[in-house]
Amino acid sequence: MSPQAPQRTAEARRIDHLIWQCERWRVNAIDPDIAGQLARDLPRDDFVRIIRTFEQDLSRLARELEQAVAARILDDYRRAAHSLAGAAAAVGASRLEKVARLGMDHRNQADPRLVATAIRQEAEAALAELAALADDPPG
Repeated sequence: MSPQAPQRTAEARRIDHLIWQCERWRVNAIDPDIAGQLARDLPRDDFVRIIRTFEQDLSRLARELEQAVAARILDDYRRAAHSLAGAAAAVGASRLEKVARLGMDHRNQADPRLVATAIRQEAEAALAELAALADDPPG
């Protein structure tokens, strides 16, 4: 029997309430050290509010990015990618941050539509894991 990779579902996310951080093997899209640090440093209600605010901001910024790509307005595309990278870094969504940085780099020659697709995929993964944290915050 071969080992299976963890599933990307809310059930696969679990917070170790004894040490107040995500189990590293159960999350892929967010850095459990950063999310855990936020959870340790903030009151529970503030932690949940930050996660929920990120969810709203991420949705808005992703829409702006996709609209800019559709309209072929590269400055708006890079600005949205820059904002996404900063927001992702703040909550430990390191994979999203990395791909968003590709979008904001004017030297990157990748098709913005492909980068936008990768950003959307990473955003969805990060949101799923962050939603699980917000639903069952540590502490």
